[in-house]
Amino acid sequence: MDNKKYMRIIKKHGKDILASDGMKIEKTCIQHGIFSVYDHSLFVTRMCLHLADIFSIRVDTCALVRGALLHDYFLYDWHIPSKVKNTHGFTHPNTAFRNASRDFKLGIIESNMIRRHMFPLTPIPPKYRESVLLCIADKICAGYETIDGFKRRFKKRFRRLDTNA
Repeated sequence: MDNKKYMRIIKKHGKDILASDGMKIEKTCIQHGIFSVYDHSLFVTRMCLHLADIFSIRVDTCALVRGALLHDYFLYDWHIPSKVKNTHGFTHPNTAFRNASRDFKLGIIESNMIRRHMFPLTPIPPKYRESVLLCIADKICAGYETIDGFKRRFKKRFRRLDTNA
C-alpha cells in the first residue's frame, strides 16, 4: 500500500479528529525535533497501517486509525518549562486519554491504545493487537524524528564551521 492509500484510510476513519480544535492545537506544539504533535500523530498512524499491512496483521482499521491519531492528544507543548516536563513520558498517556474521551467517543481498543502506548515506560502492557502496533510504530517514528533533529543540528553546526574557516 502506498502513502496515498494510507491517507485515504486515515481520512475515512479520522475525518472528525483531523478537523477538530484539538488537532489545531497539536499543529502548534512540537513533539520531536521539528515535528509537531500533529505531524507525529499522522506519521505514527501511517506507520501503524504500514506495519499491519506488511505483516498481514488483522486489525480493526477504524480503531487503529482513531487510536493512533489520538495517542498523543495531550494538547500542550511539553518543551515549555513546567511541572509536567520531567514526568511527561509517564503522565501524557492519561492526559491524552482524558482529552480524547472528552472530545470523542472512544471504544475499548482506542482507549487501550492511548493509555498503553508508552509501554514499557508505563508498566501495564497493551492488550490488543492495535495497541501493540501503536507501541511499536510510536517508537519507530519517535526515533526517526529525534535522529532527524540531531542530523539537522549536526549539519547546521558544521556549515557554521565551514564559513568560519
